[in-house]
Parts: sequence; structure tokens; C-alpha cells
Amino acid sequence: MADYHTVARPYARAAFDWASDTGALASWSEALAVASQLLADGKVVEYLGAPGLNNDQRLQFLSGLFANANDKLFAGEDRYGTNFLRLLLENRRIAMLPEIAANFETLKASAENIIDATVTSAAPLSKEQQDTISAALRARFGRTVNLETAIDTNLIGGAVIRAGEIVIDGSLRARLDGLSNALIK
Repeated sequence: MADYHTVARPYARAAFDWASDTGALASWSEALAVASQLLADGKVVEYLGAPGLNNDQRLQFLSGLFANANDKLFAGEDRYGTNFLRLLLENRRIAMLPEIAANFETLKASAENIIDATVTSAAPLSKEQQDTISAALRARFGRTVNLETAIDTNLIGGAVIRAGEIVIDGSLRARLDGLSNALIK
């Protein structure tokens, strides 16, 4: 069977196209983020997979969850949101909502000419360092950069930058591994 990413992509594309055409990118983005959080709980997915439930009961349960989370799109107040959930339930794809949400955000960022980047370093980065990295990535990709930072105490020094599907490993460990490989040859 294909992985979740491959199967989720057409659903994300359909939701993105609809949201884009109707000017509802922000509301769909928010709703899918809520859905991703709710369905990340394995117990919710397990409950939805119970054989004693029919799809109408599953949809009613999900609508209640979304209503409690103050999400109007999937709480039954928007027929397109409800139809999207119904389609996922009918095709047994509801567990893929977190992956659909991630794909949707990638499409949205691309349409808005934004790239998300994460810089993982051994120590906290100063504001100046973050600005320098952000400017370099903006120049390289020609897009607005949403920069996040993370700390990995296992890094000896340097940083690892992940921007889209690009990984730039400037960590000291990577440099030492490269030097080691060069010396072995």
C-alpha cells in the first residue's frame, strides 16, 4: 500500500484548490490544523475505526469534537467541510487528516511564496544570527522565510538547516565525518 503522504496528497490538493478558489485558505488551514491535533490522538482514530459505528455516527462524533474545539468548518456549519469529512470517512482516509493538513500547509506556503525553515543548533542562536540565516535562505530560494530554531545538544557545533526538502548540514559532526571519509580513501 502507498504511504500516507502519497495517498493524502490528492485530498490536500482538492481541499487547497477549493479553499483557494473560494478565498477560504485561512479558515481551511485553521480547520485542518485543529483536525490534525484532534486526530493525532490514537484513541480518537481507534474509536472511529470501531466496527459498530456507521459513517453517520462517525461524522456526528467528529462534528461534536470540532464544535468543542470551536472549529466551524468541520463542526457541521459549513457543508463543504462536512462533505470533505464525509468523503474521508467513506474512503476510510480519516486517519490521514494530519498528513492531509501537512500537505495543505505546504501547498499554501508555496502559493503564498513562503518557505518554512528550521535551524537546529547546539546552542541558542542570537537574533543577528537568525537574521543572517533568514536573509541567506531568502536570497537562495527567492521566497519569504519562516524561520524556526531548535536546540540539539547532541550536535557538537554548527547547525543543520531544513528548508522545504533541502537539508544543509553545516554541523561539526558532518564536517568531521567528511574529513574521516576523505582520510580513509
